[in-house]
Amino acid sequence: MKAAVVFALAQGPVWADFTDPQPNEHHTLIQVRAAAISHVVKSRASGKHYSFDGTLPFGVGIDGIGTLPDGQRVYFAFPTAPWGSMAQYAPVALQHCLPLPEALDDITAAAMANPGMSAWAALVQRAAFKAGETVLINGATGTAGQLAIQIARHLGAKKVIATGRNPQVLASLGADARVLLTADDKALSAQFAELASQQIDVVVDYLWGHSAELLLPALAKHSPGRSPVRYVQVGSLAGSDITLNSAILRSSPLQLLGSGIGSLSLQQLLQATGEMLQAAVVGRFTIAATPVSVQEVATAWPLDNSQKRTVFLIK
Repeated sequence: MKAAVVFALAQGPVWADFTDPQPNEHHTLIQVRAAAISHVVKSRASGKHYSFDGTLPFGVGIDGIGTLPDGQRVYFAFPTAPWGSMAQYAPVALQHCLPLPEALDDITAAAMANPGMSAWAALVQRAAFKAGETVLINGATGTAGQLAIQIARHLGAKKVIATGRNPQVLASLGADARVLLTADDKALSAQFAELASQQIDVVVDYLWGHSAELLLPALAKHSPGRSPVRYVQVGSLAGSDITLNSAILRSSPLQLLGSGIGSLSLQQLLQATGEMLQAAVVGRFTIAATPVSVQEVATAWPLDNSQKRTVFLIK
C-alpha cells in the first residue's frame, strides 16, 4: 500500500510504498479518509518526541478519520507500529476507535481531535476543572490555544486569560484578559502578578520556556491562596527547559502537572477525545484547517503553521 513514510530523520515524510498491514486478533484495518499534522506528529517524525522508539522506517501520523470494515465512520488513534495514520490503511485496535458525530465532517474532526484532546484532557482529567473557575491559556494564539479557549468557555470558565506573541490574533480571541508576551520581563512579571492576585485557578501551558519562568513565580507569590493553582504543562513550543527556584513549589499551594502520553493512559486520552468531539457539536467549536492531498505530503509538510491545521486527505 501507499503511506507517508519517514526513511531518515533528517528528511521529512514522503508518499511511498510501505508494507501492507494485515488484520489479526489484536487490530482491525481502518480505511483512512483524513489525518492531520499536529505538534506531536511533527515531533515524532523528526525523532524528537519522547515517545519515539528509534525504529526506521515508520509510518507517520498518530490518529485520523476512517472507516471500519463494516463501513462505520470512526475517529481512530495509535495505529500499531510501525504503521501510521497517514496511509491508505492503518492497523488499529478496536478499543482505539470511536464513533464520530454525524455533524462533524472528516476535515474538521481530523483537525480538531488532537489539539482539542490536549485542552480537554488538561482541564478535565488533570486539573479537575470546575465551572466558575478562571483559566489562563499560555500560548493561546495557535490552533490548539484557540480551541482551548472555546473548550474552557464550554466547560463554564468564569474568566479566560490568553497569552501570545501575535497581537492581532490575541486581540481577536475574545478572551477576558490578554497578555502580549513580546513585552519586557518587568512588564510581563507585573501583568502576571496582577492577574494572579485576582485568582487564577488553572493554567494550561502550551509554551513552557521563558514565559513559564515568569508566570510560575507570580502565581506562587501573588495568588490569594483560596485554592491551589493547578498548572498543567501540555507543550514546549518556547523551549523544553526552564530555571525554577525550588522555593516556589515549597512556599505555595501550586500544583505542577503534566498532561500527555504517559501522564495519562491511552484510554484516558481516547476518552478525552471522544468527550471533546461530542462537545464540539454542542459548543460549535471551530478550527482553521487546510485540506491537502496526502500525495503532496513531502511539499506540504514544511509549510504547516500554527494558524491552520494541515489535514491530509487519503483517497
